[in-house]
Amino acid sequence: MIPATFAQAALRGIRGKCPRCGEGRLFGKWLKPLEHCPVCTLDLTPQRADDFPAYIAILVTGHLMAPLIIMLSLDFELEPLAMVLILVPLALVMMLGMLQPAKGAVIAAQWWFGLHGFVKERLPEDNASDSM
Repeated sequence: MIPATFAQAALRGIRGKCPRCGEGRLFGKWLKPLEHCPVCTLDLTPQRADDFPAYIAILVTGHLMAPLIIMLSLDFELEPLAMVLILVPLALVMMLGMLQPAKGAVIAAQWWFGLHGFVKERLPEDNASDSM
């Protein structure tokens, strides 16, 4: 079923589901979207997420890591090697873990707003409130 709001479509994309129906999977491999939704047959080939999901992952990781870096350096006075051994793996896991949800959200946004060849689809307006 077509989502009523952009937030619903984005949440479906974040979960790796088709932004239109919410049931079919969006990805065939880790970051490779399917050509069509297996449930509602939405054509996913127009998507152009490119590097934007990586920028989102880097931005979010940086903003989450900054307080941790400050806390570790001021409160625990760790050596530089200890900081690297803690922070680099944590940052890598965070960024890699965010890539697919970020790409799903970008694809959902492109579908919702009808960008790059996607057809802009909306639920029909409810005319029941007009008759009152």
